[in-house]
Amino acid sequence: MTRRNDTPAKLEALTDLLKGKSTMLIVLQNNPDADGMAAAMALRKLANKLKVTCSIACSGTVGRAENRALVRYVNLKVREIAEMSPKWFNLIALVDTQPGQRNSSLPPRIKPQIVIDHHPIRPETRTVAFHDVRSTYGATATILYEYLQAASIKPDMPLATALLYGIRSDTQDFGRKAHQADIDASAELYGLANKRMLGAIQRGRVPLEYFRILATGLINARNCGRCIYSGLGVVENADMIAEVADLLLRYEEAEWSLCWGYHAGGALLSVRTISQDLPADRIVRHIVRHRGSGGGHPSMAAGQITLAADTVADRDRLDRLIPRRFLEITGCDAAVCRRIT
Repeated sequence: MTRRNDTPAKLEALTDLLKGKSTMLIVLQNNPDADGMAAAMALRKLANKLKVTCSIACSGTVGRAENRALVRYVNLKVREIAEMSPKWFNLIALVDTQPGQRNSSLPPRIKPQIVIDHHPIRPETRTVAFHDVRSTYGATATILYEYLQAASIKPDMPLATALLYGIRSDTQDFGRKAHQADIDASAELYGLANKRMLGAIQRGRVPLEYFRILATGLINARNCGRCIYSGLGVVENADMIAEVADLLLRYEEAEWSLCWGYHAGGALLSVRTISQDLPADRIVRHIVRHRGSGGGHPSMAAGQITLAADTVADRDRLDRLIPRRFLEITGCDAAVCRRIT
């Protein structure tokens, strides 16, 4: 595998930081995905070799069926960050997210010593003692796999399976933003992974509520030429917002898709696109401007808007504002919007 030239130097700097420490808290984004969890497992493997005991934590839940299946099959314990005290740990690491992002489970008052991510770098990240942010990579799991390779650590079967699934899911089997490093890592990991376990994860079983939310997403969906959007209302499983956005983009006329819903006192939204002219992260920032935060990649992005008072009237106002701003920036005509069901 052709590794990024500075991976050995980055590994050396990370190793120096880990040496002499005994505990580390690895923090994921809210409602973590497979890429983040796999990357956290790899960082824990690297730290364990240096006798550093690690805990992995997040806020929210692991909602997507495939991600729950991953947690179950690799026996991963993801703790609730509210139950953890930073005082218990010598080091704190952020993986697949960065300081200052609203999807980070780490309270803003706490500064991590380590950040490893593949999203665009934030100013706050540049002040962290150790940071490795590769925005051209399709998955954070790829970065951590390169670290394992540089450290001559061969992933065991569960870890290899998690890393492979994390890379494939975040790049949508390389149909979405992917670096040659992601492809190389997947090719190597495939020979180490458990194929039966991988298949079981990809076919994760879902509760009846999953189909109810999908039905709501389709019933509420509106097609406006090259745009398609849907609001889900209040949802218990925040991961369904991104899942419905992914589904809507498969509509043959769509170049941009948007889905939003309300969870934990705020609005969460996901944007997907196949357009090369108007990236998803720019769309999200336009929708949430002056009200929330958001970001991501050219093909996929997410945003959050916190509600001061989570009332029906507040949600109704956002239900009008969000699609209006979506159509405004994409140039789609609201007059031609129609239901798809």
